Amino acid sequence: MLAAAAGPKQEVDAGNWAQVEALKCRFSQEVWTGMDESTTTTATSEALFCFGVVADIQYADLDDGYDFLGIQKRYYKHSLCHLQNAVEDWNRTQVQFVLQLGDIIDGFNAQYKVSEKALEKVMMEFQKLKAPVHHVWGNHELYNFTRDHLVLSALNTKYLEDHTLISNFNTDLSNTGDTASEFCYAYQFCPMPTFRFIILDAYDLSTLGRDTSSKKYQDSLQLLQGKNRNVNLNSPLDLDECQFVQFNGGFSQDQLDWLDKVLTYADKNKERVVIAGHIPIHPHATNSVCLAWNYEDALSIIHSHHSVVCFLAGHVHCSGYCLDSHGIHHLTLEGIISSPPESNAFGTIYVYNDRLVLKGSGSVPDQEMRYKADNYNSLF
Repeated sequence: MLAAAAGPKQEVDAGNWAQVEALKCRFSQEVWTGMDESTTTTATSEALFCFGVVADIQYADLDDGYDFLGIQKRYYKHSLCHLQNAVEDWNRTQVQFVLQLGDIIDGFNAQYKVSEKALEKVMMEFQKLKAPVHHVWGNHELYNFTRDHLVLSALNTKYLEDHTLISNFNTDLSNTGDTASEFCYAYQFCPMPTFRFIILDAYDLSTLGRDTSSKKYQDSLQLLQGKNRNVNLNSPLDLDECQFVQFNGGFSQDQLDWLDKVLTYADKNKERVVIAGHIPIHPHATNSVCLAWNYEDALSIIHSHHSVVCFLAGHVHCSGYCLDSHGIHHLTLEGIISSPPESNAFGTIYVYNDRLVLKGSGSVPDQEMRYKADNYNSLF
């Protein structure tokens, strides 16, 4: 077992990190009021299908630790037990698939050079699942591995993409001109007719995990340093746009253009769309720090289409929710890493003709998310 330490060298500067953690600790008071428990339902028998959701497992063979304020506890070893319980529950429920929303292992593993071993332990638990897993990449994946490594790893589930849409509508993101080293990990899949899911790469623009000689790295560094003048780029101190810190990232124009194409296809074919990414894209579903760099660009594209019903994210470790001005639900999932041994933090989302219903486990609350009025009144 590893000895507990202050934090991953790539991620943490103790002098400024406390400011970030303070914002995270205030998150539940700032955002939790958006959850509307009065509209939740317990009915599951009429669901078209269901899928599992989990975020921020951040497994490491470490004793329990705290953030730098000594307030928020981290249960590194216990996260594996929580995942085991989640997999058992999903198998009983017979979910169609699971969305793993990123940060599957903790950055500490890189510090102790046990990243592969830690990932293997977590993947062994996912292998017990009787359904496919779609993996999202977060910052902790990029603390542990380069993007080139991730492309060849079990965390690359792009092979599950819907190739029918690609061939019929020219929506292959690999055709955008990216070199192999600048691969964008975004794809879409269709679990049933008229319902589509999109996995976004919230670190397509990032200084994490990319070769320093690559164009995307250089462009990302220039953007970050232009917005963040702090010596420690993980610090949001005195920033006008607090999301411009190194542990966040953003979406390239190529990825946004691709998203626009996929949503145009979904609109045309009267599909409903759920989008998943590691970082929240709406400021009312998170705090002012834990946002995608160019979240407004992503929102602008999503709001220009009728098909999107929900955006799922993790990253913050605390639950959050808002219904935005365009009728889109933004759900930020509680992180397993913050769940004590006697609790848990995962969910199952049931898909209905007129709504999504999250049935949470442990600290994840139930939430009903009805589709907006113009989102195709009768698809099924």
